[in-house]
Amino acid sequence: TMLPLLLLLLLPAAHGKVEHVRYTPFLTKSPVLEGLTTASTFVLEQPRCVFDNYGNADIWLVVALEKTASAFNNSVRPGTPESAFQKFPSDSVPAYMTLNATLANYPCPKPAGDITVLRVGSETSCTEDEARPTCNGPLSGPGPYRVKFLALEGSEPVAETDWSNPIMLRTAKSPNSISTTNEGHGAGMIALTTILSILFAILLAGLMAMFVFWGSDSCGGSSTFSKQEAVTVRRYNTHHV
Repeated sequence: TMLPLLLLLLLPAAHGKVEHVRYTPFLTKSPVLEGLTTASTFVLEQPRCVFDNYGNADIWLVVALEKTASAFNNSVRPGTPESAFQKFPSDSVPAYMTLNATLANYPCPKPAGDITVLRVGSETSCTEDEARPTCNGPLSGPGPYRVKFLALEGSEPVAETDWSNPIMLRTAKSPNSISTTNEGHGAGMIALTTILSILFAILLAGLMAMFVFWGSDSCGGSSTFSKQEAVTVRRYNTHHV
């Protein structure tokens, strides 16, 4: 009589067990991308050959801030206010769930030529649309962020990966720092340009002076020659008979 009762007590625990898969999400390394991280997006490698034991599962990406990742509960369902992108980050939404996929989207092994990346934050049309809580919207701050993949069968979590290492997004430089730096470069360039202009003017003036001197010297030589030629002209005296 105690065995059925014991089984009933153990069933919920077994039902709620989530397998830990040895995989850590990471920023893609191939192909090499210029926009691997931007001010509002980053690019992950797809989790190929990770959830092969869960053919009927839906695979979700969980995105959290580094400081809120530990507060995420795997029992939270995607598409609910508790996991909505539009309310992230907040006390009620420490992480949001997005980029729903199945094993068909992550075939293993990877077919030749397949692009196996996921850009997190690429949807701009649903940022404020609360009717789309699983929106893959642009991230609102530099982070750092951490992500993991969670496999659900129906509404039950069955497997999860490790959390990624912290991911920092790019940040725009302060206008003040940009202005100061540019002013420094601008002042240096102005000084250099001024010096070069003065040197060029001096060189040009010198060349012009040389040309004038050579020209005047040439003219003086020809006039002297004329005088000498005039002096050597023979004179004839007329004798009157």
